[in-house]
Amino acid sequence: MNRLPSLVRQHLAALRGLLVFTVLCGIIYPAVMFGVAQAAFHQQANGSQVSYQGKVVGSSLLCQEFVNAKGNPLAQYFQPRPSAAVNATDKTDYGCDPGFSAASNLGPNNPTLVQLIKQRQKQYAALNHVKISSIPPDAVTASGSGLDPDVSPQNAYLQVNRVAAARHASPSAVRALVSRFVQGRTLGFLGEPRVDVLTLNIALDQQFPLASGH
Repeated sequence: MNRLPSLVRQHLAALRGLLVFTVLCGIIYPAVMFGVAQAAFHQQANGSQVSYQGKVVGSSLLCQEFVNAKGNPLAQYFQPRPSAAVNATDKTDYGCDPGFSAASNLGPNNPTLVQLIKQRQKQYAALNHVKISSIPPDAVTASGSGLDPDVSPQNAYLQVNRVAAARHASPSAVRALVSRFVQGRTLGFLGEPRVDVLTLNIALDQQFPLASGH
């Protein structure tokens, strides 16, 4: 080996290093991390999937639209916050599309955003029969990712009467259900209290099933 030219020896040493680090960093390390994740954080490592009636229906980390074929919100379900994650070429894509995660990139004083918020306020007020002054910001603004699965407790509570009426249920009972799904701040001080819309709607179907024909 020592008889080989210095340049060749250097290349062979580099090749050995490449092979060693490829095995360590490209095979062993990922395999160990995968095993640890599956053993200790199985739910999170698999996308925090949510199942209902034996089928995976979504993820607790991603929002879903609860709309009809024309994109109109279904009165019998709690609605997520607006989403800018839309495939513009798909006329049936109304938001919460993981393949198009994005914000609107419009500043707070942008006329387009201001007009859009006013439009959303009117739609929210009409849908839920509430005053515009009572509507929280998350009900009319999209998140940075467009995939936020949560709404504020205030947003959820404002939807209670509409959901209860659509399901012929007691508003107080539906409100109590919402209260059960209010999550506090992470570690007690990070973020804000929130309600995961998908898991709330699943519980809603379980506790207040829709009558046939709805």
